[in-house]
Amino acid sequence: MTTCRGSCHCGAVTFRIEGGITCSCACDCSLCKKKNALMAKVPEDRLSPTSGADSLSLYQWNTRVAKDDFCKHCGIYPFHRKRSELTGDGVNLHCLDGFEPASLPTRLGKGKGTSLTGGAREAWTGPRE
Repeated sequence: MTTCRGSCHCGAVTFRIEGGITCSCACDCSLCKKKNALMAKVPEDRLSPTSGADSLSLYQWNTRVAKDDFCKHCGIYPFHRKRSELTGDGVNLHCLDGFEPASLPTRLGKGKGTSLTGGAREAWTGPRE
């Protein structure tokens, strides 16, 4: 089984992913656009933080269901839990060591209309292709 390792910029937070990554997602929500994140879905049992849990800071916005973890030292965003995917994690592919995100197909995630502000829907109805 393939193992990928990654970290935040300063190295305080490290993690590993068991198994391969086959697809990436560029979400168009306001948060992902501003941080230019390129994410991959990973089942929760395949992502293991290996150090620096005490260096993570939690950011929650809108419904406060999603959990975005940032390194409190360097500000890098290594992984998150989306409100539409409560059984898996999103991993920032730019945080993986020696991994080339351009080698994967990338789909556009439609997160822009899922906010509860500005008249968007109150419930996520599932993945959008």
